[in-house]
Amino acid sequence: MLTIGELASYAGVTVRAVRHYHAKGLLPEPERDHSGYRRYDAGAVVELIKIRTLAEAGVPLARVRELLQAEEEEFAAAVADIDRRLRAEIRERQRHRERIARLAAGDSLALPAEVVEFLDRLRALGVDERIVQVERDGWIPLAAHSPDRVPEWMARKREQLADPQLIDFYLTLGQALDRTDDDPRLVELADKLAAYITRMADEQGEEYVDDADIEPPFAKLMDALAFDTAPPARRLIELLKKRGWTGWTKLERVDPARSMAKEWAGPG
Repeated sequence: MLTIGELASYAGVTVRAVRHYHAKGLLPEPERDHSGYRRYDAGAVVELIKIRTLAEAGVPLARVRELLQAEEEEFAAAVADIDRRLRAEIRERQRHRERIARLAAGDSLALPAEVVEFLDRLRALGVDERIVQVERDGWIPLAAHSPDRVPEWMARKREQLADPQLIDFYLTLGQALDRTDDDPRLVELADKLAAYITRMADEQGEEYVDDADIEPPFAKLMDALAFDTAPPARRLIELLKKRGWTGWTKLERVDPARSMAKEWAGPG
């Protein structure tokens, strides 16, 4: 015969757990012997192990009592039902883990996988992390605004990244971020960008460089986001306008002469 401490030890639980199972009516509580101690037999060990196993599997204690009293077939069906529930909980927890992983990943928090791949490609090409951040912050509202167009845009981006001239543009822009507005690097960059855009527009059509198809207020918001992250971008747009193009998110061809005349005339 076993003391309560020995019973608990053999079953792999605490004495407190044994007493709790007594209180819940799951494990019969034997009478005290002549010395005042409760003594347990081997059957109590078996029952206690069953209770512990079911409880550790997540079975509510109220249901444990039912299962311990069930016939073999009923017990098997109940265990299968518990298994299905546990597998559903595991799937839900896995989804929670994936959400947490996206939070930790940063880029993946609010962006489709193909955009994250594009950002990683920019990093692999040596593009300044601040430029990657401008791209990332711009794609977050853009992907939310037009999620159905993201695959199309990303296919275009992947195609453009195969052009060494565009890669050179990204790298030069990164070098220009620490420069002042009058730095000649910005002028050089504006020349390169204007030449690239013009070539693409002439070869592929203007819709190739201006396919954002978003409302002007939204485009203006996107531009402001880029300018706040990379202030030289605003000066770059001013220089680009003198070279026949305007806009950051939504590119449009303009008449350079008219733009310069308007600049000389001033407001009003």
